[in-house]
Amino acid sequence: MPRIINPELCVACGSCADVCPVSAISAGDAAYSINADECIDCGACEGTCPNGAISEA
Repeated sequence: MPRIINPELCVACGSCADVCPVSAISAGDAAYSINADECIDCGACEGTCPNGAISEA
């Protein structure tokens, strides 16, 4: 199951996007988001988020 980013917890630091091996994470206006069609569910992003904003969908 792909990961999602909770926009209320995301501080838009970009640490998740830096580790995504398939570039499924992109910057939005106030928070980052994960493209579910591109996410391979590797979990690399979840461990890098300083606020715990990333979880399974």
